[in-house]
Amino acid sequence: MKESKLVYSWYSLHTRSRFENVVYDRLSKKSFESFLPKIKVKSKRRDRNAMINVPLFPGYIFVRTDLRPVEHLEILKTIGAVRLLGNRKGPVSVPEENIDSLKIMVNCDATVVTGNIIKKGEKVIVVYGPFAGLTGIFVRYKGQGRVVVNIDTLGQSASVEINQEDIEKLPEIL
Repeated sequence: MKESKLVYSWYSLHTRSRFENVVYDRLSKKSFESFLPKIKVKSKRRDRNAMINVPLFPGYIFVRTDLRPVEHLEILKTIGAVRLLGNRKGPVSVPEENIDSLKIMVNCDATVVTGNIIKKGEKVIVVYGPFAGLTGIFVRYKGQGRVVVNIDTLGQSASVEINQEDIEKLPEIL
């Protein structure tokens, strides 16, 4: 049997919703090198005008391991940890340069904009604001955080201008 040498690499660890900090803290206590990239964003609560730290990738953190079975199991036994991302062959590592780039990005004072790019004609749902719950078709980006969405109601079509952060792309149903 051929022996393969285990090498420490970074892996993406999926966590339970809103458990990123818990998993990060628990892995650190277990002496695992982990990385939870956070960015400052304006609080979405209307009664607050504060900047808060939130995970850059909600539901994910990065952990450095050599994937020995004992380490792999210890990572997955961490409260809030779900699984290491990968394929049928097992977890897939994240290149070191990607982690280095993320560390530089979150440590600078520049504004980091995240989100899925929505293409013209894709279905979206309004999740915040006065139109919350309505579905429509994405028309275009207007600039300064605004988008135009076509909403069909009662056989009529109306275009509305909405904050970009107030909409989400609807998943395609097969």
